[in-house]
Amino acid sequence: MAAKPADTAAVRGVVSKDPTGEPVKKALIELIANNQSAGHNYAAETGTDGMFRIEGIVPGRYQLSVERTGFLEFDKRRPRPEGRSLTLVSGQELNDLVIHLQAAAVVEGRVTDEDGDALANADVAVMRQTYVSGRSRWAQVGADRTNDLGDYRIPNLPAGSYYVSVSPPPDFRSMIETAGNLPEPHAEKHGNANPQLQMSYVTTYYPGTKDHSQATAIQLHAGDDFPLNFSLTRSPSVAIRGSLANLPAGAVAMVILRSREFGLTFAGTAARKDGTFEIRDVAPGDYAIIASVPESTVPLMARQTLRVAGQNVEGLRLVPQPGSSIRGRLRLEGGPGSLSQRPDPCQFLLSLHDADADGDETTIGDGSSETPRVNPDGSFEWKGVQSGRYYLQLNSAGGEVADWFVKSVVAGGREVSETGLAVNGGSAFLDVVASSSGAAIDGVVSNSKDESVANAVVVAVPEPRLRKNFDRFRIATSDQRGRFTLAGLAPGQYSVFAWENIEGEAYYNPEFLKVCEGQGKMLGVREGEHANVQIKVIPEGEDQP
Repeated sequence: MAAKPADTAAVRGVVSKDPTGEPVKKALIELIANNQSAGHNYAAETGTDGMFRIEGIVPGRYQLSVERTGFLEFDKRRPRPEGRSLTLVSGQELNDLVIHLQAAAVVEGRVTDEDGDALANADVAVMRQTYVSGRSRWAQVGADRTNDLGDYRIPNLPAGSYYVSVSPPPDFRSMIETAGNLPEPHAEKHGNANPQLQMSYVTTYYPGTKDHSQATAIQLHAGDDFPLNFSLTRSPSVAIRGSLANLPAGAVAMVILRSREFGLTFAGTAARKDGTFEIRDVAPGDYAIIASVPESTVPLMARQTLRVAGQNVEGLRLVPQPGSSIRGRLRLEGGPGSLSQRPDPCQFLLSLHDADADGDETTIGDGSSETPRVNPDGSFEWKGVQSGRYYLQLNSAGGEVADWFVKSVVAGGREVSETGLAVNGGSAFLDVVASSSGAAIDGVVSNSKDESVANAVVVAVPEPRLRKNFDRFRIATSDQRGRFTLAGLAPGQYSVFAWENIEGEAYYNPEFLKVCEGQGKMLGVREGEHANVQIKVIPEGEDQP
């Protein structure tokens, strides 16, 4: 039944340019419900005076964001691409919302070869250093491919510090050669004195280095049109050569190289019929090399980490092995009288997090991350799971199961929810119990002047022995009144932190948390308990690495 006008809320505000205060017309305002099962989303467009109004809003918690070509939302000296959190109650009229937009920056230029000729189809990327799963990585924030004139343009960049790289277009001849279908070219063709190292274009970082650790950052300001040209030159490139052992007859095996710094696949090749392989034009860095035989009767896979410096990697030997099969059943345990409200098991998603992967993605089966949806009867399965120690994570496609937590994970008669599941070949069956009686922590974030702080990142961090299990963390954003709710916590001890701003997922990083110890609020919660805390915000730039 539709909500009555008296039971709904309204939001009115203005969108203006920073720092002039000029109104912004035709800005799209989107109000997205945190609980997607409710299905109430709203939109509006600003008029010539920059004003907007949204009425008939069903009470609840929402994420409000603004879009306008060439501009980005800006708040307290920093961009806020994720928007802001709002909590609206019945009959409320929020009339004083002020949203600042700042002109986005652009990086553009031209890529040429050593002769000054245009280099088409080169990939140019703008990156920044951030935290992903607690590990410091370079994350791509914008990219473009050069046209036939060698030109590129990367718009919509917020002010900040960035690194820029250009990767040459694919060398199809090299791909064919490494597959063994063409004779090796003479290394001396391009003046290389070392016949073991081929000459080729490789990924280059501003201001012209092949080693990303030697890259120089550029500083972008609001509205900048930053010119950046690259001239690529051939240089001795490193190759990785090796072989795959114990391949089934006629099997097709793939080998991919995944950058650990960037979290992206760097290159890939098919192994030759004799099991040998070669990956050329490898830049210095830390990698995971993954070999897979996905079409065999039982999927086979091998994974190894390696560091590439200035020399070829020779004689690498990989032995693809069958991964483990993990099957299980998810049982839902609701509180008293909650059977009618129990969600469909299909609303849940399960994932495995490798406790010892240091931020790398879990690799399953064909080398990709896999998050199976639970079947209607509660069953689920992973195939080809590589050896390691894993934690189970419970998620959903929307916010409708936010109060649920993993209460128990039993494998082989042993409880492994805290220790993690040890996988080393064979098969395993998991009996997983999820409970709707998760604890909740709510409260208000304030600053040193006891003023409420909106849009703070609030995190419940478990005790140190459980911090490799990301499922034990809970993250929220304070609303316009500084209020927050952390739901679905497993019973235990927590430190609750609030940051005015935090880089990526730094809260998963143990070294980052050490610096912040003492700045949070410590408390213990029991199953089904509702606790309330007052948190002082950690100001931006203070007590942060």
